[in-house]
Amino acid sequence: MQSTDLGNKESGKIWHRKPSPATRDGIIVNIIHNTSDYHPKVLRFLNVAFDGTGDCLIAGDHQGNIYVFDLYGNRFNLVQRTAQACTALAFNLRRKSEFLVALADYSIKCFDTVTKELVSWMRGHESSVFSISVHASGKYAITTSSDTAQLWDLDTFQRKRKLNIRQSVGIQKVFFLPLSNTILSCFKDNSIFAWECDTLFCKYQLPAPPESSSILYKVFAVTRDGRILAAGGKSNHLHLWCLEARQLFRIIQMPTKVRAIRHLEFLPDSFDAGSNQVLGVLSQDGIMRFINIQTCKLLFEIGSLNEGISSSAISPHGRYIASIMEDGSLNIYSVQALTQEINKPPPPLVKVIEDLPKNKLSSSDLKRKVTSGRVQQPAKSRESKIQTRILKQDLTGDFESKKNELPDGLNKKRLQILLKGYGEYPTKYRMFIWRSLLQLPENHTAFSTLIDKGTHVAFLNLQKKYPIKSRKLLRVLQRTLSALAHWSVIFSDTPYLPLLAFPFVKLFQNNQLICFEVIATLIINWCQHWFEYFPNPPINILSMIENVLAFHDTELLQHFIDHDITSQLYAWPLLETVFSEVLTREEWLKLFDNIFSNHPSFLLMTVVAYNMCSRVPLLNCNLKDDFEFFFHHRNNLDINVVIRQVYHLMETTPTDIHPDSMLNVFVALTKGQYPVFNQYPKFIVDYQTQERERIRNDELDYLRERQTVEDMQAKVDQQRVEDEAWYQKQELLRKAEETRREMLLQEEEKMIQQRQRLAAVKRELKVKEMHLQDAARRRFLKLQQDQQEMELRRLDDEIGRKNLTENQEAVAKEMRADADAYRQKVDLEEHMFHKLIEAGETQSQKTQKWKEAEGKEFCLRSAKKASALSDASRKWFLKQEINAAVEHAENPCHKEEPRFQNEQEDSSCLPRTSQLNDSSEMDPSTQISLNRRAVEWDTTGQNLIKKVRNLRQRLAAQARHRCQTAHLLAA
Repeated sequence: MQSTDLGNKESGKIWHRKPSPATRDGIIVNIIHNTSDYHPKVLRFLNVAFDGTGDCLIAGDHQGNIYVFDLYGNRFNLVQRTAQACTALAFNLRRKSEFLVALADYSIKCFDTVTKELVSWMRGHESSVFSISVHASGKYAITTSSDTAQLWDLDTFQRKRKLNIRQSVGIQKVFFLPLSNTILSCFKDNSIFAWECDTLFCKYQLPAPPESSSILYKVFAVTRDGRILAAGGKSNHLHLWCLEARQLFRIIQMPTKVRAIRHLEFLPDSFDAGSNQVLGVLSQDGIMRFINIQTCKLLFEIGSLNEGISSSAISPHGRYIASIMEDGSLNIYSVQALTQEINKPPPPLVKVIEDLPKNKLSSSDLKRKVTSGRVQQPAKSRESKIQTRILKQDLTGDFESKKNELPDGLNKKRLQILLKGYGEYPTKYRMFIWRSLLQLPENHTAFSTLIDKGTHVAFLNLQKKYPIKSRKLLRVLQRTLSALAHWSVIFSDTPYLPLLAFPFVKLFQNNQLICFEVIATLIINWCQHWFEYFPNPPINILSMIENVLAFHDTELLQHFIDHDITSQLYAWPLLETVFSEVLTREEWLKLFDNIFSNHPSFLLMTVVAYNMCSRVPLLNCNLKDDFEFFFHHRNNLDINVVIRQVYHLMETTPTDIHPDSMLNVFVALTKGQYPVFNQYPKFIVDYQTQERERIRNDELDYLRERQTVEDMQAKVDQQRVEDEAWYQKQELLRKAEETRREMLLQEEEKMIQQRQRLAAVKRELKVKEMHLQDAARRRFLKLQQDQQEMELRRLDDEIGRKNLTENQEAVAKEMRADADAYRQKVDLEEHMFHKLIEAGETQSQKTQKWKEAEGKEFCLRSAKKASALSDASRKWFLKQEINAAVEHAENPCHKEEPRFQNEQEDSSCLPRTSQLNDSSEMDPSTQISLNRRAVEWDTTGQNLIKKVRNLRQRLAAQARHRCQTAHLLAA
C-alpha cells in the first residue's frame, strides 16, 4: 500500500509508482495531510465527493483546505482555502469544473477548480448543512439541514423553494431520485414523501414499516434506476422499498456484530442497467460490508477494527471507493481488486480423484484440521494426550463449551491453544480478539452520558502533572480519566490511575469507547481488592505476591528483606503502571495477550515471574535507589522467558497461597449500563471527598483573595507603570521642549545673521543703486546737454545753410544783375562806339564779333555757374535735413554727433560767394537789390528755423519719454 503525505504542497503526484492494490484490502493509496509546522499535526479529512466522470474527486479537511484528486492523471491540486470546516460537498454540477461546498457558518459556496475563484455565495440556512443533492441535469441542487431543506437554481444561484417543517419533526435527508424529476424527503418520524420537482406536488407517501421490524431511519440509498430505496438506522436490519409498488418488499438482517448502520450506498455496475444489486453498508465498528441484496451474501468488506471508516463515497462508474478513515486519512480502494475473488471463473467440471497417502490420519490430525483450518505436523508424543482431552471435553457436556464460547464465534480454549503455540495473537486481529476475550458491551449511550458530563475537576490540570507532547493523546487521556471519575468517585482520587490507563489510551486513542471499557474491565477483574486499603497501596494483593515469591525464591525475598526493600517497591510499581515502564510496546502487547486470555491472578504471577527472572541483577543491587531505578526503567529481559515462568508458577503454586483462590473469575461489563463500582472504603473516600471539597473551597477562597490581591497589585503596578510612563512622557516633553528652544535660538541666531547679511546686501545694493542713479543722472544730464548742444549746432547749421542759400541767391541775383549791367554796358558801348567803328567797320568787325562772342560766353558761363551753385546748395541742405531727422528718429537716446565736424570741408562745398563778393564789384543799385533780397530770405529762414526748432523739441520730448520708459523697465 502506497502512502502520500500532502504536507504543505499545493500540487503534486498522488502516487510515485504504479499502484498494485492487494486483493485482501484493495487499497490503491492512503492519503494523509500532516503539517510541517513547529508543532506538526494531522489535518483530518471530513468529506469527499466524486465528479460525474468518476475519475476525479474532491476532499475537504477540518481547516477548510479543499483538494482535487485526478485519479486518471495522477495529480492532486489545492483549489481552495475556505478557512473553515466543510460539512458537505458536491462535484457533479452542469459546469464540470465547479463544485459546491457547505461550510461551518451555514453558508454554501460555489468555486471553480480551474480558476480557483468564487462563483457564488448562497445563504439561507440557520444550522449546519449536512447533505447536498444535485439533480441529474445539474441545474438544481437541494441542501439539507436539521431544520429545513432548500431548492436552489444553479444557473442563477437563487433559492426557488424552502421546505418548512414543525420543530418537533426533524429532517433526516432530502434528495433527488437518480434519472428522474422526483424529490424524496425523509423525516425523523420515519415518514417518506415523494414530490414533483417542478410543481412540488406530493406524488405519494410510503406506508409505515411493520411494527415487528420498526426502526428509526437514519441513512438512505437509492439504486441508479430509482426503483429501490434502502433504509437503515440504529439496528442491524435493512429495509428495502420498491418505489414503483410503494411497499416494503425485503428486510435484510446484518451480522450480529452490526448494531447500527452509519452509511448506505449502492455499488454501480456497468452491466446491470442501473438496477444495482450490491449495497455497501457502513456499520458502527468502522467496517463497510458489501452485500448482494438478492442473495443476501457478504461479498467483501473494507476497513477494520483498528482502521475504521468514518464515511465513504463510490464513483459513478463503480471503479473506485473513497473512504475517510477514523484517523482522518483518505483511502482510495480499487473495486476491481476487491471483487477479483468474486469474479473468478467457475472451477472446471472435470476433477481427478487421488489416492490416499500411505500414512493414516490420526484423530488428532482431524481435530487440528477442523479447528485451525490448516494441516500441521503433530507431535507424536502428544497424540494420545490431545485425544484424551478431546474425549474429556466431549464427556463433560455442553457446559465447558458454552463457558469457553466468546462473541463473534471465537472460542477461548482455542485461543489459548493458539496463544501457547505462537506466543502472541496476530497483530491484525489482536484488537478484535481482545474485544472478544473481554466481552466488551460497547454501551454507546452510557458512555456518551459519561462523556457529556465534561472534564472532571480532578483532571483539569492534567497536562501540568503529565506533560504529554501529543495534544490529541492528552485530550483522549483526559476524557477517559474523566469518564472513569464520573463512573466511580474513587477514581477521581486515585493517583496512579493515569499511569494505569495511559498505555491503553495510547493503544485505543481512535476509539475512546473501547478504551474506556477495556480499562473498566481491567479494573473490575485484574484490579480486584486494590482499593480496600485506599488511599494506601493494596496490602492484601502485595501480601499474595510476597507469599508466592517466598515459596518459589526464598533467597531473593531474603535479599529484599535484608536491604529493607518491601513489596511496595518491587511489586507495586509494576502493578500501578501495568508493566508499561519496563516493557517495550511489542513486549507489552505480547504480555497482555496472555493476561487477557487467563485468570485475573495471571497479572500477580507476572510480577513474581518478573522478579524471579531478574534475580541476578537484583541480587547484585544493594542500594535502595538502584532498586527504584530497576523497577521504573526497561531492563535486558526476555519477555518470552517471563511468560513461560508465569505459566510455570500458575501450575506449581500451592492452592493455599495461589492468588486464584482469593480472586474471583472473570466478569464482563453489563450491557446497557455499566455496573456500580463500590469496592472501596466508602467512609474514607467520602471523608477524602469532603476534605478535598473543603480544601478546594479554601483553595478557591485563597485563589479569589489572591486574585483580588493580584488585581490590586496589577492595578498598583499599572498605576505605577502609567505614572512612570507619564513622568517619562513629561521628561520627554521637557527634553523635546528644550531641544525645540535650542533649535529656535539657533534659528533666531541664523535669522539675525541672515538679516545682518541681508542689511549689508541691501546697503550695498542701495549704494550701487545710488551710484547707478547718479551715473544715470549724469548720463542723462550729459545726454540732455549733448542734445541741447547738438540742437544748437543744428540750428546754427540750419541758419548757416539758410544764410548760405540766401547769399547764393543774392550772388545769383548779383551775377544776373552784373550780367544785365554788363549786357547793357556792352549794348551801350556798342551803341556808343557803333558809330566810331562804322568807319573802320571792316577792320573792327572781327574785333566786335570776338567781343560779342566773349560776352555771350561769359554770360552763359556765369548763368551756368549760378544755376549749378544754387542746385548744389539746395540738394546739400535737403540731404542734411533728411539725414538728421532719420538719425534722430532711430537713435533718440544717443548723443547726436555734430553734423559738421569740419566746417572747412563743408564750407568747401558751398559756392564761393564771398570770393565772388570780394572779387566782384557791385554798383549801389545792385547792392540795394541784394540787401532787399537778403532781408526777405532772412525772414523766410527765421520761419523755417522756428519750424525746425519745434520739430526738434517734439522729437526731444519723445526721446526723453522713451529713455525714462527704458530706465523703468531696466529697474
